[in-house]
Amino acid sequence: MTTAEIASSSSSTSNSTGQRGVGRVLAKLSHSLAGGEFYEAHMMYRTLYFRYTAQKRYQDCLDLLFDGAQKLIAKEQEGSAADLCLLLVDTLEKMGPQPEDTDNFLWVPRLGALIRGLTSGTVERETLIQRAIKWSTSLHGQYGHPVLHKLIAHVFWTEGNVEAARHHYLLCQDGSLCGRVLIEISQSRGFQSEVDLFLVQAVLQQLSLKDRKSAEETFTEYTRYHPKLLKHEFPYQEPLVNFLYFLFRLIDTKSVTGFRALQKLYDPSLKRDTSFLKYATKIGVVYFDEQPETQAGPPGLGGMFGDIFSRLMQGFDEEEEEDQSTPARSQNVNNELD
Repeated sequence: MTTAEIASSSSSTSNSTGQRGVGRVLAKLSHSLAGGEFYEAHMMYRTLYFRYTAQKRYQDCLDLLFDGAQKLIAKEQEGSAADLCLLLVDTLEKMGPQPEDTDNFLWVPRLGALIRGLTSGTVERETLIQRAIKWSTSLHGQYGHPVLHKLIAHVFWTEGNVEAARHHYLLCQDGSLCGRVLIEISQSRGFQSEVDLFLVQAVLQQLSLKDRKSAEETFTEYTRYHPKLLKHEFPYQEPLVNFLYFLFRLIDTKSVTGFRALQKLYDPSLKRDTSFLKYATKIGVVYFDEQPETQAGPPGLGGMFGDIFSRLMQGFDEEEEEDQSTPARSQNVNNELD
C-alpha cells in the first residue's frame, strides 16, 4: 500500500469514527431532552457546536443550534436557548457571507423568530439582538438588515417598549409603516402642540442616516393620515411640517444657499428641540456638501425618546449625550412661512 493510500485510509477511518461519536452524542441529546435533563442537553449542544465548527461543518451546526434553541424555548429554558442563539450567530460569523443571497437571507427571519421567542427578562437577549444586527451588516449596510430591524421592532412594540420599537422601525426602511407607528405614538403619548415634533424628529433622523426614500414615505404617510394635523396637504398649518416639505425639494436642487435661507427662516421652530439643529447640520453635510462646524452645544434630541441615534452618528458628533427632558412647548413662530 502506498503512502497516499495509507493516508487516505487513515483519514477515512478518522472521519467514520468522528461520525459515530457525533451520532452517539445526538442520541444522548435526544434522550436528555425527552427526560427533562435540560442542562445536560445544553452541554451536549455546546459539545457538538465545537466539533462541527472545528470541522467547518457550519451548515450542520446552524441547523442543530436553531433546532435546539427552538426546543429549549418551547421547554421554557430561555437562558440555555439564548446561549445557543449566540453560538448560532457566532457560527454565522465564522461561516461568513455566502454567494447565494437566499441562503444569507434565510437566517434573518430565523434570528427574528428566535428573538421573538425570548422574553424581555432573558438577560442575554439584548446581547443577542446587538450581535445579530452586527452580523447582518455584512448583508446590508452599516446599520444592519432592515428586515431584521422590522422583526425586532415588532417584538418591542408587542411588549410595550415604545422607545426601542421606534428606534428599530426607523431603521427598517419601511417609511409607510414608520409613519403609521409614529401616528399611533403621537396620539397615545403626545400633546396636540407636539404633533409636528414626532414627525420632524423621525424624518431628520432618517435623512441624517442617508435614507431619503424612507424619510419621504414617512412624511407622506404621517401628513396624509394623522387626524390631529390641521391640514393634510401643503401649505400645512404647522411651520415645521412646511420646513420638511421645502427641505425635500431643496435636496433635489442641492442649493446650499436655499438650504441656509430655509434654516434661518425656520430657526425659531427648529430650536424647539435642540437636536433638530444638529441633524440639520448633518443633512447639510450629506446633501449640500457643507463643512460641519465644531460646536459645544446643549444636549441633543430632547423629548421622551432621548437621542437613540447618537451612537449611529459617532464620528460626526463625538459627544456622548443623554437628555431625558420633555419636548419644549410651542414657541412664537409668527415670523415664519406657514
